[in-house]
Amino acid sequence: MAKASVERFKRLPEEDRSRVIEMAWEDRTPFEAIEGLYGLGEHDVVDVMRHALKPDSFKLWRRRVSARATKHRALRSPAIQRGYCPTQYKRF
Repeated sequence: MAKASVERFKRLPEEDRSRVIEMAWEDRTPFEAIEGLYGLGEHDVVDVMRHALKPDSFKLWRRRVSARATKHRALRSPAIQRGYCPTQYKRF
């Protein structure tokens, strides 16, 4: 049985599901931005990506984002002002 986060993801419209995956792939989009728009926290996004990607693709993605400070607002330099802005990420 799929986790609750995957079930919530499946209830999103196709365009939003595609956008969540796209934002997760983007190196500079923090997990907080995805949570602000779609209500999926970092652990939820990991579950969604595990479900949506092939196993090897998921492993590559997970390895990449685990080491990337730009995906985690708490690890970012205070000089970086990018991040969640309601108008920055448009919902289609």
